[in-house]
Amino acid sequence: MKVAVEAICTGKSKPFRGEEKSAFVKTPISGEARITALGIRGDEQADLKNHGGVDMAVHHYPREHYSWWDSELGGHELLNSTPAFGENIVVTGITESAVHIGDQFRLGSALLEISQPRQPCWKIEHRFDRKGMVKAIMRRHNCGWYYRVIEEGEAQAGDTLERVAIGHANWSVARLFAKLYDKSDPASIDDLHEIAALEKLCTLWRTKVAEAVDAAVNAAADQASS
Repeated sequence: MKVAVEAICTGKSKPFRGEEKSAFVKTPISGEARITALGIRGDEQADLKNHGGVDMAVHHYPREHYSWWDSELGGHELLNSTPAFGENIVVTGITESAVHIGDQFRLGSALLEISQPRQPCWKIEHRFDRKGMVKAIMRRHNCGWYYRVIEEGEAQAGDTLERVAIGHANWSVARLFAKLYDKSDPASIDDLHEIAALEKLCTLWRTKVAEAVDAAVNAAADQASS
């Protein structure tokens, strides 16, 4: 799996909704970008509780989804340019169903590893001024994902993004996202046990799933004893 990088993008923390700030709005940079353990140099996060850090260093949202969104939204000017979804790298040719938690990719001289799906939030709907986008993502699993940086390096538009190792081959980004967010395809207890044991999944998600397993087991035990 090897595709060309169309753009590398960064954003500054700016007022986004009232006094609340965000760096969701990003623009392509010219020249070479430095990719560090905390992300692309010059990229910012306003909400450090829910964004940024080593497990959310680089955000990837597949360019393929733009055409579906254009149809779903009845057209939107944001889809005429990139990035529209706050992504750091713009790429065509890789989607959630084709990559797995823990897959490693060479980007320029940097080495990236998929750490988690992107959890959609209100900022997407606020950016587009359209309701229902979060529910659509949960239904279609077109969520995008985050990379952690295994080896720091440099990259620029025109470089390639190449998969060099496959991680948890049974757990694509799409499957993991569906099991945790799509109510029509809920995770079984066995699924949750598997997810909690995914070594390459970010610690936060593994912890949340492990807590969900414990809660389910305790609830079953309480029901059996009542």
